[in-house]
Amino acid sequence: MAKQVKLVKKAINNPNDLAFADFETLLKQQGWVFKRQTGSHTIWHSPKGHRLVIQNKNGKAKGYQVKQFLAQLDVE
Repeated sequence: MAKQVKLVKKAINNPNDLAFADFETLLKQQGWVFKRQTGSHTIWHSPKGHRLVIQNKNGKAKGYQVKQFLAQLDVE
């Protein structure tokens, strides 16, 4: 659980510099499920049915997409 908390804190503290692999790991840890990929866009669904489209930009997650995910954490 400590690794999960560290990863969430890392995303909160610097959403614009989160590695894409870490973002995918964070999604999985929070119970999000990969649904499909269309081109460079991967689509994930939360346990509550929320949808999030993410993209890999040179190995980094896009900051606004990380923020969208973090906003969903507060809602759930």
